[in-house]
Amino acid sequence: MPITCFIRYQIDPFQREAFRRYAEAWGRIIPRCGGELLGYFLPHEGSNDIAWGLIGFDSLAAYERYRAVLRVDPEGRANFEMAQAQRFILREERSWLEDVAGTRNQPRQVAP
Repeated sequence: MPITCFIRYQIDPFQREAFRRYAEAWGRIIPRCGGELLGYFLPHEGSNDIAWGLIGFDSLAAYERYRAVLRVDPEGRANFEMAQAQRFILREERSWLEDVAGTRNQPRQVAP
């Protein structure tokens, strides 16, 4: 059963660029460790302190394998440590959702 981890971040709006660098690093780390990065998203309009990260996995077992690889990944550990040192993430919440078959990664269709 494919699942997606939705991560909701409350960030320090004055450290937006630090969070951007953190997210960009995950763009390299997550796929290397076995996750399917669906994207990181910074606030644009409305709230200026809420960001999102979405990571897909084939199953909870695949997520557990990813976590084991991530724990020993030097760049992943460095990214976590940088976030802790700079304190730009004020709060982090994770929700796990089951993917609805046939709705993820559908190709864009242009109307004639």
